[in-house]
Amino acid sequence: MERRLQPTRRAGIKWTVFLTCLIPFWRTALGQIRYSIPEEVHEGTTVGNIAKDLGIEKAALTERGIRIVYGSTELPFKVNQADGILYVNEKLDREQLCDRSKVCVINVKAVLENPLEVHYITVEILDVNDHAPSFPDKENILEISESALPGAKFQLQAARDGDSGSFSVQRYRLSHSEYFRLEVKDRGEDRKTPSLVLHNSLDRESVKSHVLHLSAFDGGKPPKSGNMTVIVNVSDVNDNPPVFSQESYTAKVSENSPVGTTVIQVNATDLDEGSNGDVVYSFGNDVDARVRARFDLNSVTGVITVAGSIDFEESDRYEIDIQASDKGAATLTTDKIVIIDVVDVNDNVPKIEVTSLAHALPEDSKPGRTVALISVTDLDSGLNGKVMCSISQDLPFLLTPSLQNNMYSLVTKHLLDREQQSSYSVLIVARDAGEPSLSSEKIITILVSDVNDNSPDFLQSHFIFYINENNKPGDTILSVTALDHDEGSNALISYSILRDKGRENLPTSFLNVNSENGDIAALKSFDFETLKTFQFHVVATDSGTPSLSSNVTVNVFILDQNDNPPVILYPVSSNGSAEGVEEIPRNVNAGHLVTKVRAYDADIGYNGWLLFSLQEVTDHSLFGLDRYTGQIRTLRSFTETDDAEHKLVILVKDNGNVSLSATATVVVQLVEPKEAFAASDVKSAAKVDEEDNVTFYLIITLGSVSVLFLVSIVVLIAMQCSKSTEYSSKYLQETNYDGTLCHSIQYRSGDKRYMLVGPRMSIGSTIVPGSNANTLVLPDRRQPSKEVRL
Repeated sequence: MERRLQPTRRAGIKWTVFLTCLIPFWRTALGQIRYSIPEEVHEGTTVGNIAKDLGIEKAALTERGIRIVYGSTELPFKVNQADGILYVNEKLDREQLCDRSKVCVINVKAVLENPLEVHYITVEILDVNDHAPSFPDKENILEISESALPGAKFQLQAARDGDSGSFSVQRYRLSHSEYFRLEVKDRGEDRKTPSLVLHNSLDRESVKSHVLHLSAFDGGKPPKSGNMTVIVNVSDVNDNPPVFSQESYTAKVSENSPVGTTVIQVNATDLDEGSNGDVVYSFGNDVDARVRARFDLNSVTGVITVAGSIDFEESDRYEIDIQASDKGAATLTTDKIVIIDVVDVNDNVPKIEVTSLAHALPEDSKPGRTVALISVTDLDSGLNGKVMCSISQDLPFLLTPSLQNNMYSLVTKHLLDREQQSSYSVLIVARDAGEPSLSSEKIITILVSDVNDNSPDFLQSHFIFYINENNKPGDTILSVTALDHDEGSNALISYSILRDKGRENLPTSFLNVNSENGDIAALKSFDFETLKTFQFHVVATDSGTPSLSSNVTVNVFILDQNDNPPVILYPVSSNGSAEGVEEIPRNVNAGHLVTKVRAYDADIGYNGWLLFSLQEVTDHSLFGLDRYTGQIRTLRSFTETDDAEHKLVILVKDNGNVSLSATATVVVQLVEPKEAFAASDVKSAAKVDEEDNVTFYLIITLGSVSVLFLVSIVVLIAMQCSKSTEYSSKYLQETNYDGTLCHSIQYRSGDKRYMLVGPRMSIGSTIVPGSNANTLVLPDRRQPSKEVRL
């Protein structure tokens, strides 16, 4: 190629020299000025001196003026008005001004004034190698069939170069390839067309695509080049049959596999492409309907799936013919056998049969007693038919295997307690040894029957009751309750009072208990003045066989009622009436003690708290009565005008809710002082006797109170000794006598402290409701650590 280009290049050089020699001749002959300048020169570069070439002096040039006229709006050249030098106005691009013309000239007019002259100036733009060859596309893709014969030509896109002449595309070069070579056709006018020529036959299965690099070079020194990638894709011809990926296919499928389960996937490939390489799968012609009903073949993916019921017992092996075919015009087919082994699975769950007791299990059954017999069967064989039974919960039962295979006994592990749990739901789990293991469950309900193993239990460890005296005989005064945790007749409770047969006059002999509900009635009225407290025992017995019983101590405190009127102890006449005569001298001063009325009330507390008042008096200004002590004193001295005899009626009443009272009459006689002295001797002896009688009564009263106090102390000590240390009682008894005989008894119950009070109440005490105002609650001043409770 280079040899063919050399004559053309030589001719171009000769033509250029010839034109250069003719330029002066053209200027003279045509009257034109011609300049030449290379392209790409910078702005301001001198093109030529117009004034000099026209022979005009600078001074004349200034007078005449010079300007350039160009057809385009943008003049690529400018002239200096002072010296007539033509210079470049902007950067020149020959390819932009003249495209691909061989000779690029620009014609301008130089205009002179005074006189008007026009001179034609031609400026030739000389080409420089400022462009490299370039292809229209960076990549050219060809599709050539693998059946193409050697020598076949395939035209490629030619490169283009903005330069012309020797600077245009001069030659091409192709990268090395054993399948292709390059041919270039010269069409003149800088047109050279490259073509690929097939040198050797193509095989798509060996090389699917060929990548070639085509380079174009211009004539510059050094030459510039452009590159294009040529990709030759080899199109397929159906010349390869499908080939399976394995020599043999073997698979396993479990019986009872669900429809759609993947068994195996066959895979065949075809080296061809397109429809020639698309492989489809199908059953062979020898595959019978039984196999087709159980397996399905995906024609596209080659996946064999379960289509029907697979049963190991029916068939344990299947041999299936599979065909792989392509989609070429002349179809090519390959056959392959797929062997499918059916795997036996554990598909039968164990069955549990239970033979249990027909009646409930007594709670006192000994450990090891058989409750039920369990038989387990499994239709599978081998490990799939070997079954183990177990209890999943923590229960008082145990499974023990029998000598016979798959037989178990359900026995008690330890003693049962119906009161804690009356029934059990035993979950029996039977699990075989298959993989995966199958299991079944069965619930056995065991009822526990009651035995009389619980004694009646009273709601309290001891009972304390407070009842009023003078109760109505036959009425219920108190009630006790016991519970039995057994059931049925074993929990049916009857109540009785534990009586001392050797002592018939005890308070318990007057009590009667309702055997069904524990209500206790008194057969007679109680008298607080006779009996203040007593204790007895109640027995609760169930109806079991043998029966069980328990007892509880009942403490009863009698509450006082205001049922005793006051008794006048002084004055008392010889006939027993409350009347007396007192003689006092007339000359006594105010405040003189006339006498003292003494009275006694058998009740206690407010009921026995006596108050004195004057009910009748002849002269209120003479005598005064102390309401608490019963003392009668003079209020003033006597005068001569005062009567000699005065009658005083004193009312003595207690402080009960319904007050009871008694009256005493005192006759006061005023005597002269001498008579009073004589009478005093006589009365002194009588008073001694009277005071002896009063003292006797007081001794009897105090003795009775002391005896009652000692009896109470003995009873409480006995209670404390017979009971646990959880409770105790403390009684304090006081006997106060100040004109009247009163009582006060203190005791404790629970967190409260009580006192049956007399005339004086303790500060800070409160009255207990329902106690007829004779029971006070005292503030507890004891230390908590030392408190004794009843």
